[in-house]
Amino acid sequence: GYPNVGKSSLINSLKRSRVCGVGATPGVTRCLQAVQLDRHIQLLDCPGVVLDSGDPPAAAPLRGALAPQRLRDPLSPAIAILRRCPPQQVHGD
Repeated sequence: GYPNVGKSSLINSLKRSRVCGVGATPGVTRCLQAVQLDRHIQLLDCPGVVLDSGDPPAAAPLRGALAPQRLRDPLSPAIAILRRCPPQQVHGD
């Protein structure tokens, strides 16, 4: 699944204990982890996957692929966000 959508949190909720690490930034889950829910059901927790969409590299943070703190250039993703907004929302008109 996509990064930061709650895969690990859902597993923790179903298991009713903290068996998977969770966090607000991408990259907390670093490897595949099998969690036995009951005798018949095993769940897999895995790192988030973002497929290349052909978008410019500045769009990667918008898909949750990079933690904001790790951005070398925060201006490019900010500009990409502003380009997606209607001008009246940005200017307050």
